[in-house]
Amino acid sequence: MKPMNTSTPSNERESPLAQKQRRGLSRVWHAFGYSVAGLRAGWSETAFRQEAILAALMLPLAFWLGNSWIEVAALAGSVVLVMVVELLNTGIETAVDRIGPEWHALSKRAKDMGSAAVLLSLLLCGGIWGAALWHHILA
Repeated sequence: MKPMNTSTPSNERESPLAQKQRRGLSRVWHAFGYSVAGLRAGWSETAFRQEAILAALMLPLAFWLGNSWIEVAALAGSVVLVMVVELLNTGIETAVDRIGPEWHALSKRAKDMGSAAVLLSLLLCGGIWGAALWHHILA
């Protein structure tokens, strides 16, 4: 007799309400899994992959460059913020693309606003890092 498989087969989809019905550690564990899946999906996007590679270099530098925990937090936080905004922008683009491939003014507006959010986060990050480097060089 074949052993019974208690896990969900890969071809079956979980109910969209399943996570809402979970409690305690089961809910946290499943939410963590969804987050990891989101990071994996983000990795397939070139912009996110480039930002993640830069973050791997910049985050350790934040500890070297920052003179206080506030400075380290600002430097590291600005890098992480860029990645967060990039993931949100990718989510917006994916949702808009799911609706349909045809051009629509509202779809363009949503994608442009997501892109503008990424630009603003990059400018903020660049400004914080530029000011920190300027201060470090002059000090």
